[in-house]
Amino acid sequence: MQQGKKSRGSVLDRLALVRARIDRAARDAGRDPRDVTLVCVSKTFAAQDIMPVIDEGECVFGENRVQEALEKWPPLKASHSGLELHLIGPLQSNKAHEAVSLFDVIETVDRDKIAKTLAGEIQKTARHPRLNVQVNTGAEPQKAGVLPQEADRFIESCRKDYGLEISGLMCIPPVDDQASPHFALLNRIAARNGIAVLSMGMSGDFELAIQLGATHVRVGSAIFGER
Repeated sequence: MQQGKKSRGSVLDRLALVRARIDRAARDAGRDPRDVTLVCVSKTFAAQDIMPVIDEGECVFGENRVQEALEKWPPLKASHSGLELHLIGPLQSNKAHEAVSLFDVIETVDRDKIAKTLAGEIQKTARHPRLNVQVNTGAEPQKAGVLPQEADRFIESCRKDYGLEISGLMCIPPVDDQASPHFALLNRIAARNGIAVLSMGMSGDFELAIQLGATHVRVGSAIFGER
């Protein structure tokens, strides 16, 4: 019991610190902290680990895998109104039906096949999750995301060919690179395509992302601890 209390306290302490850092980074950048949404990345953590964060008032969460999310989020969403779930990991076309049914935001639209599949599922289910295009700003061959030089064409194709409403962009900079050029690049792509939502910045660099225009920061280990 004591261990549980300690663990809960640690999570809430870390959450409070992340909130304070977001607030400070936004104010330092001349921005309203309310314009930055914290996406609590709960991948690999069980419902019992997530509950204290929900109880503390957080309502936006990110998961990497459709199957893992299906196992824990339907009961959480049923018992807590107002929760918003983001898919922040790669989406396979054979999981598109489940993704559209469960997630409120899909952040990893990155190829024509998945855009076409999502369009079909949205039409069939009449659910309209918000969609972000993932941009592979570092052109890393092992990483998902449309290449920067192909982003404009892909966004236009999503809109015109598949009838999808693209509300945001997302990126994950290379681990060994300075993050700021990647965040700045994503911001430029968004600006010329009339996109307002920028999902960028994680536990190690979310303050820099806020300085460069992030509207959503995806923070996991800084809240929940190391996996």
